[in-house]
Amino acid sequence: MGRSDGTGATAVGVSVAGEERLLVDGELRQARSGATFTTSNPATGEVLGVAADAGPEDVGDAVAAARRAFDTTRWSTDVAFRVRCLRQLHDAFVRHADELRALTVAETGSPVSLTRSAQLDDPVAGIAWVADLAERYPWESDLGNAAPLGIPSHRWVRREATGVVGAITPWNVPHQINLAKVAPALAAGNTVVLKPAPDTPWCATALGALVVGETDIPPGVLNVVPSSDHGIGAALCADPRVDQVSFTGSTATGRTVMATAAATVKKVFLELGGKSAFVVLDDADLRGACAVAAFTVATHAGQGCAITTRLVVPRALLDDAVAATAATLAKLPAGDPGDPGTVCGPVINARQRDRIEGYLALAVDGGGEIVVGGRRPDRFDGGFWVDPALVVGLPGDSRVVREEIFGPVLVVLPHDGDGDAVAIANDSPYGLSGSVWSGDRDRAVSVANRMRTGTVGVNGGLWYSPDVPFGGYRQSGIGREMGVPGFEEYLETKSIAEPA
Repeated sequence: MGRSDGTGATAVGVSVAGEERLLVDGELRQARSGATFTTSNPATGEVLGVAADAGPEDVGDAVAAARRAFDTTRWSTDVAFRVRCLRQLHDAFVRHADELRALTVAETGSPVSLTRSAQLDDPVAGIAWVADLAERYPWESDLGNAAPLGIPSHRWVRREATGVVGAITPWNVPHQINLAKVAPALAAGNTVVLKPAPDTPWCATALGALVVGETDIPPGVLNVVPSSDHGIGAALCADPRVDQVSFTGSTATGRTVMATAAATVKKVFLELGGKSAFVVLDDADLRGACAVAAFTVATHAGQGCAITTRLVVPRALLDDAVAATAATLAKLPAGDPGDPGTVCGPVINARQRDRIEGYLALAVDGGGEIVVGGRRPDRFDGGFWVDPALVVGLPGDSRVVREEIFGPVLVVLPHDGDGDAVAIANDSPYGLSGSVWSGDRDRAVSVANRMRTGTVGVNGGLWYSPDVPFGGYRQSGIGREMGVPGFEEYLETKSIAEPA
């Protein structure tokens, strides 16, 4: 798409901030209907601008382009070409980092400090990691000779792309999730139709602009179709030309994705909800652990599926744990996301703010106590704000304890020993993440091994990295994103034999 000088370098000069257009078959264009929808700044409530509002006909064009690119171009078969293009894309992101940083803060409300990690820099580094993986990946493996049914045969296994991938992504960490799907899918040889969340369309259209302007990725290989219509995602799931759906979002929507995709027996990857437990054992540094739990739930206003939102502490230390956690949360009020010291920014929109407040009302109605936070601060003229809240006194079967709130709300639960702590952690329909703290490393690892969850941090260890598989058990999803397993989600396995 980008014009190369023959060395792999492409022309620079693309503007990614406020890109309104779809990317369909190598062209940045408006929706065929001419419709647009607005994107807003969660910190102020002010409209930033508009994005093209893709309709069914635009999605049909995008799927057709992706199907043609997969079936008729060298993309699916030329590994070296794919690797070169992905490295171009990585370099383009790096060149535009400052512009993208400002865009991300404005559109997501994320604290700017997070753009140095999961909101931008880390997913960009992930592009380079997956390009390196594709370059060294064993695309074929030899199984040697055997004589099944008495027929001497030489056998080998080949890994190849699935085909057309429909990627449906949420708004909370858009670059992370967009790139965690797009980069490995492309590296594996697939073509992609990306449908981003309507709350953060520009983070996705910026990707489209970079692909067109600064890479040699062929037309149709990546298509970006922002839309205000959630039915567009359903159309991707139902389209028989789409071979695989990769979805990140709520468990309720994930069930619908799975059911719709079943009609054509598509491959499905689902990364869904979580209600993860932060387990503190009786020999841990209680104040230190509780401070980390408070910091974690305040980060990006708690808008992360893997954030630990249940603090499980020894019953005998409950009062001390509540006091320590409340003291830290009180120092982390919602603040300006452009301030490098801010941890908790705004929530994404009024609907999400109202949802959080609804759960806090349920907590009080259910006999719980909001120890600190949970109110709309009056220090902002606009935007969507909730100060981080700490809730105590609820039974384990209450909705506030069991349901994903997706906001800065931490619930404290007492446990009566390691076995009980594990039982509480596992008493959830979800199984996405968790944390364990103990003065005894082996004891902490023993608890971590018994937690039925896809990722666990021990004593503050961080699992998040491009090379670490991420995903959940039970209703937290199917499959893994990132790492070698995340790359292999986008591959099929073919066994071949010839006479020996």
